Amino acid sequence: MGFFKKKDKDKPPHIEIDIQKEIKKAEKEEKALWIKCSSCHELIYRKEVERNLDVCPKCQYHFPYSVQNRINLIFDKGTFVELYRGIEPVDFLKFKDTKSYKVRLQETRESLNRNDAVVCGQGKIKGIDALAAIFDFEFMGGSLGSVVGEKITRLLEEGAGKGIPVIVFCASGGARMQEGILSLMQMSKVSGAIYKLKSQRIPYITVLTDPTLGGVSASIAMLGDIIIGEPKAMIGFAGPRVIKETIKEELPAGFQRSEYLVEHGMIDMIVPRKEIKQKIHQLLSLITT
Repeated sequence: MGFFKKKDKDKPPHIEIDIQKEIKKAEKEEKALWIKCSSCHELIYRKEVERNLDVCPKCQYHFPYSVQNRINLIFDKGTFVELYRGIEPVDFLKFKDTKSYKVRLQETRESLNRNDAVVCGQGKIKGIDALAAIFDFEFMGGSLGSVVGEKITRLLEEGAGKGIPVIVFCASGGARMQEGILSLMQMSKVSGAIYKLKSQRIPYITVLTDPTLGGVSASIAMLGDIIIGEPKAMIGFAGPRVIKETIKEELPAGFQRSEYLVEHGMIDMIVPRKEIKQKIHQLLSLITT
């Protein structure tokens, strides 16, 4: 018998660990457990916020709420049916900034499984039929483009034709710059459809969430028969920073927040998210009977 060298394949495998990578991974997982409030700037346990309908338990700031969560919150279970799902945006202007509009649309549509920034449908709110449009801020900032305008116009026309109330949940940075004048045209298009609905004395209710700005605030949002704001929502045409830099003056405390607007008679009421279904049902019960 003689000595022999053990083959390399019999050695235990050598595992290399990238310490920095593991630290970054752990930090990312830790951050995912916590969320910073945009209003009070406190760090809050994410699950606690989610259990509270995405409302800060410390200051009651209402975080942006997903379309599906809002549908589940507002409509009776199993009653909501989406409308006009197949309408898709077109890159009319061949617009390009750091990316082409076509690429931006494709990436956003694939990530959200949605064709554009609004979901329209019909359902029941405690037994009362209602049509609703719900903006998705994750889709290019909830911007108002040709598809958003077309879908909301069709919804309003459907409400006028069937005699069913229409509710719009707004969350938008304004008109979609990639569509230029075509996006701005949607303001007058939708406003005309709102006028037709109102002329038949069919209720049109808007719920303004954080943020509701630009062309959406100047048309869809502020034309409601009843205008409801979520607590601490930013509502206005231009943002406060732009206004401050333009007029070179300090703005009042809470300027362009729901509380400031209701105090100055620009919106009708502020309703917390957990009470919104009951409040809309109460309003519909009063004005549809």
